[in-house]
Amino acid sequence: MALKHYNPTSPAQRGLILVDRSHLHKGKPVKALTEGKRKTGGRNNKGHVTSRGIAGGHKQRYRIIDFKRRKWDVEGTVERLEYDPNRTAFIALVKYDDGELAYILAPQRLSPGDKVIAAKKTDVKPGNAMELGQMPVGTICHNIEMKPGKGGQIARSAGTYVQLVGRDRGMVIVRLNSGEQRYIRSDCMGTVGAVSNPDNGNTNLAKAGRNRWLGRRPLTRGVAKNPVDHPHGGGEGRTSGGRHPVTPWGKPTKGARTRNNKATDKMIIRSRHAKKKR
Repeated sequence: MALKHYNPTSPAQRGLILVDRSHLHKGKPVKALTEGKRKTGGRNNKGHVTSRGIAGGHKQRYRIIDFKRRKWDVEGTVERLEYDPNRTAFIALVKYDDGELAYILAPQRLSPGDKVIAAKKTDVKPGNAMELGQMPVGTICHNIEMKPGKGGQIARSAGTYVQLVGRDRGMVIVRLNSGEQRYIRSDCMGTVGAVSNPDNGNTNLAKAGRNRWLGRRPLTRGVAKNPVDHPHGGGEGRTSGGRHPVTPWGKPTKGARTRNNKATDKMIIRSRHAKKKR
């Protein structure tokens, strides 16, 4: 993927860096594979704001993505790659030999006309899906299930991937982008390759309006508020906000550990925080 740098012909163009999407489909998505999507403005059923910083944004339709890839031993052809406003990665429209259409996450190096297949064991080729226990050690993969049949949950964002580094006790050992190493059941599905659009993190939106188009409102820093409005507020002159960063409701934030899932602690071999302890 290439990045597009714009000449500063206006203030909004200065510094603008976007991903080149010229290779993507120009038309609308397949209507049968989409459904309506309502904006919440960050409000719950009582009308109270429960998620700050959300409002507006361009109208979107939700694309139904096949995260499960359980249509085994039926080959499909990639019809086209498409932009999806609901995620950072691109998606691929696949037409199976039996005529069925489906959207999947597009991995890197997948092009229109390529063949993809999901099976218990298949070729190690971008876009092919199989059980993790059947993949060779060292394989780069994405859209990893954590429970068999639940659908992919790990490595779905643009440019992300997981590396399969070993096998043990009927499980596979995977290394995540965060540095964490963990066990996953061998009969969970994964898709070969890294997720498309790796340059997504190198873009520069250049103006506040582009963030508003994405549905993101500005957030005021706590240290810029009064003490009545935020625990970091107040103080003479410019103050940094104290020793321990907290949310507006006094809960520790910015790196504070919130994980409380002891049931799956045994699946983690090496924590993503291990490197920080040294």
